[in-house]
Amino acid sequence: MAMKIRLARGGSKKRPFYRIVAADSRMPRDGRFIEKLGTYNPLLPKDSEERVKMNMERIQYWLDQGAQPTDRIARMLEAAGAKEKAERNNPQKGTPGKKAQERAEEKAAKAAEAAEAAAAPAEEEAAAAEE
Repeated sequence: MAMKIRLARGGSKKRPFYRIVAADSRMPRDGRFIEKLGTYNPLLPKDSEERVKMNMERIQYWLDQGAQPTDRIARMLEAAGAKEKAERNNPQKGTPGKKAQERAEEKAAKAAEAAEAAAAPAEEEAAAAEE
């Protein structure tokens, strides 16, 4: 059974509240879970101690059992000092989308044509000057 430590959403519309749970990875996000490990309230200020509450003993137990934390939970564990900071690399993050790449190619083609057109009269003048 593949275990995950992840967030399960609660709260009403526009008022999110999350439980940190240990669950089977095949279960739905807000569905059945094995154990509640803490809470996360994103509406509270970032420096508030109430924003993230975790039962570190139980989280460590599940990590030792092979449970994999999700990206968001891994960041929370890094902030709490329970996990070493992992280096993240997303080289595609900064690349423009498909349409923007097409626009850039069209702009480069127009610039090349303009440069070519500007260079053509200069070449004719140079050829005329040589004669």
